[in-house]
Amino acid sequence: MEQTRRTSDFTQGSILQKLLRFMVPVLGALILQAMYGAVDIWVVGKFGTTAGISGVSTGSNIVNLVTFTVTGLSMGITVLIGRYLGRGTPGRVGKVIGGAVCFFAVVSVVLAAALVVFARPLALLMQAPAEAVDLTATYVRICGGGIVFIVAYNVISSIFRGLGNSKLPLLFVAIACAVNIVGDLFFVAVLHMNVAGAALATVMAQAVSVVLSLAIIRRQKLPFTMTRRDVRFNREIRRFVGVGAPIALQEILTNLSFLALCAFINRLGLEASSGYGVANKIVSFVMLVPSALMQSMSAFVAQNVGAGREDRTRKALFLGMAMGCAVGVVIGGLSYFQGDLPSAIFADDPAVILRSAEYLKGFAPEAVVTCILFSFMGYFNGHSQTLFVMIQGLAQTFLVRLPMSYLMSIQPDASLTMIGLAAPSATVFGILVNLVFYLWYIKRGPGAALGRGERL
Repeated sequence: MEQTRRTSDFTQGSILQKLLRFMVPVLGALILQAMYGAVDIWVVGKFGTTAGISGVSTGSNIVNLVTFTVTGLSMGITVLIGRYLGRGTPGRVGKVIGGAVCFFAVVSVVLAAALVVFARPLALLMQAPAEAVDLTATYVRICGGGIVFIVAYNVISSIFRGLGNSKLPLLFVAIACAVNIVGDLFFVAVLHMNVAGAALATVMAQAVSVVLSLAIIRRQKLPFTMTRRDVRFNREIRRFVGVGAPIALQEILTNLSFLALCAFINRLGLEASSGYGVANKIVSFVMLVPSALMQSMSAFVAQNVGAGREDRTRKALFLGMAMGCAVGVVIGGLSYFQGDLPSAIFADDPAVILRSAEYLKGFAPEAVVTCILFSFMGYFNGHSQTLFVMIQGLAQTFLVRLPMSYLMSIQPDASLTMIGLAAPSATVFGILVNLVFYLWYIKRGPGAALGRGERL
């Protein structure tokens, strides 16, 4: 128990060692999550149809909007738990978790109803190719019916990241990934259920992961106590929603922009739609290191803010940027020069592979610049400056990424490379905004720039 406490205490010891020790399991979990989604595309691409690839791609974009929104909201749980542990008040953690159980149970019911009822209108709104409209609706309906498990997984993982434990979320997603692979092969390759099989495998994998994770948690020695009286609507809900809502709103609007981008590309035909779908799965791997950086930075900074160790938060910020960029240069180079190789893993159609590689060439610089941006975002999330994080994210999306993507998509000879370049262009703009805010923030001092969440 003492060894676990020392490992999850970010307020003392080597910053690089603590950050890496926490980040590696987070990165592992994200790799498995990316594989989790990529397997659907791979199996449907190999054993299904080209229209099926488009259906899974468009449908997963819709489901991802919901998933990332829940992830944003649950980030408030991570920050709040980290803050309470840093202050030495673990007694409040049980109330945070109890409130989260009630709040997200209601959220799950609402989301499930919306996705099941509006699956086809959403597919049409996304301008899915005619051959893929029904397949997209099927994917959304099935995943919507099992959204409670997707929500539960994200909430459980956010709790343990707040506790400084990133190994259990890795175990949970490993279970889900293994079940999803088996399910995809059985439902799609053996039973030939195409898109419906991929969606069923996704829901089944999440369900198994949640059930087993709950069984594992019951055997853990946790640094807080929780009673049945904690499981109710309480004031902690307002607190973690206050921190997480701006992140969630940013995720909603940012992912709406990606849905719009998907719709722009869908208008270019089935090959472009399927090529973008394949590229999107590869992009999910490209973004792993930046995403792991942001999650790890948020948890690390939150604890140190609670303990008053601002010196450690700034050192962690620049260490994170350096680590991320070093890896990003390699990943970006491979995406730019060899994008056809990973694309061929997910599709056999040469035209689809070509369009996927075309998009990746424009997107490649994102592997580097996003490491800088996401390090900033994790730093500000840990300081509860989530309103700023939301504002800068929306500015990137609606001032740069969407306008540039749209303009590139309506050109007579529209190039997926130029559409892909919109992402790193928006990120560079975001870095400049974050740098200006960071310089202002440290000049005024943490005590003079408290966000609502920091007065909790």
